[in-house]
Amino acid sequence: MTVFDSDCRRCPRLATFLDRIGSDYPAYHARPVAPFGDPSARLLIVGLAPGMHGANATGRPFTGDYAGILLYRTLHEFGFANRAESSSVDDGLELKGCRITNAVKCLPPQNKPLGSEVNSCNIYLQAELNSLPPHSVVIALGTIAHNAVLKAVKVKRSAFAFGHNVAHRLSDSLTLIDSYHCSRYNTQTRRLTTEMFRAVFSRAKELLDSDR
Repeated sequence: MTVFDSDCRRCPRLATFLDRIGSDYPAYHARPVAPFGDPSARLLIVGLAPGMHGANATGRPFTGDYAGILLYRTLHEFGFANRAESSSVDDGLELKGCRITNAVKCLPPQNKPLGSEVNSCNIYLQAELNSLPPHSVVIALGTIAHNAVLKAVKVKRSAFAFGHNVAHRLSDSLTLIDSYHCSRYNTQTRRLTTEMFRAVFSRAKELLDSDR
């Protein structure tokens, strides 16, 4: 099963939208955004979708937009990144033991993918999850990412409800931890604070260290 397809056009609405964005912003990536990080990582972070002037522009998840500020700073603090900032695909940033992806690989209009688009893109997330080594941890940023992970591992939504910093043991070798998305809205309204986000990664690191 293919983990990523840079030429994917499975979702007509998204493909057409990206064609238009690419025409309006010739310097933008404006294509499906590939996962980024360590190929052998045991920590997978799943976001929602590329941001218009972030990953959709730069071609790297959470790069160039507000949501990436807290994410990469936290990754660096916990030893998963060699730098605390992500500005471009050629900035020298490397992730260690961690990989970042999105539930939907293409920019959706108004940053709101349709349920059918989340489902269509789920084959790639399923392949990513299947490629994880034993005793891995997934951090889902938001409810849509949480539900996409459950669908990818063929678990009913009713089995595990979303809850910030709640850990769900999906199998003997895979644990899902939920977090509110590190979006501008969530951080500025303090629905998600730096301390709350750090607590999620602290829990993930404890699990990874204990399951070596």
